Amino acid sequence: MEKLKSRWDINKNWQFVFLLLGIVGLGYSSYKLSLLLIKDQHIGFVILLSLFFFFILLKIVLKLFDRLQKKWKVNYRWELINIFFVFAITGSSSVYVGRPIIKLLGITKENLPAFAYWTLYILIGFIFYQVLLVLIGWLFGQYQFFWNFEKKMLRRIGFKRLVD
Repeated sequence: MEKLKSRWDINKNWQFVFLLLGIVGLGYSSYKLSLLLIKDQHIGFVILLSLFFFFILLKIVLKLFDRLQKKWKVNYRWELINIFFVFAITGSSSVYVGRPIIKLLGITKENLPAFAYWTLYILIGFIFYQVLLVLIGWLFGQYQFFWNFEKKMLRRIGFKRLVD
């Protein structure tokens, strides 16, 4: 247990929650991936394939963690899992927030060409994504990381004057 704590820079027991949630999420992703490839097979075969995908994805994720910890200058490895959860929750919630706004504005597939509808849909989702990223990052205790991430993204898309 001490080896696990030192590898993930865990100082307090509540930080194990992020590690546990990461493992559960990886296991679920492996299971869904195996179901995509084989639908009507015996459950034992699906579980074996899921375990295979789990270990492959685990190796990939651990390599990514080493690179991203250096690139993002994160103090603790468990914070990376926290950051990934914020990205996942924000991506999903921006769609759920953007959908009613589009309906409120009267934008539907019936009154606009498909290209215009999807362009507006993505644009509105992107705007809400930016706001929700900082808000959800704050809720997860990663405000400074996501605020710096947001400023960097805004500079890249041409809003440098607003940030600086």
